[in-house]
Amino acid sequence: MSVQNLTKDNFEKTIGDHDIVIIDFWAEWCGPCKAFKPIFHAASDRHEDVTFVSCDTEAESELAGMFQIRSIPTTVIFREQIPIFSQPGMLPAEALDEILGKVKELDMDDVRKTVEKQAAQA
Repeated sequence: MSVQNLTKDNFEKTIGDHDIVIIDFWAEWCGPCKAFKPIFHAASDRHEDVTFVSCDTEAESELAGMFQIRSIPTTVIFREQIPIFSQPGMLPAEALDEILGKVKELDMDDVRKTVEKQAAQA
């Protein structure tokens, strides 16, 4: 499966139209980002039920700011439009596969209840 470019213009549609979306925030000048790119692309072939997108933080500074990206690469995962994972740093292939496995196993009814409870307390 191919990795799509994520922009502020296609962000809402991308998150809204797919069950699981994983975002790689990166920049051209970033060495670890370049090392992570083939790992991310290979994972997209192994997880065809996940939408893989890449966001250039230089070109999409507004989107990077929305996610408060301070370190790159940063990986963010949405499931059913809910952000459920965010971690800076390069992930090895095995860790990325393990995280995606856990994301797929989540009981989203429980997640929504937790999100609602946190929102009510805020």
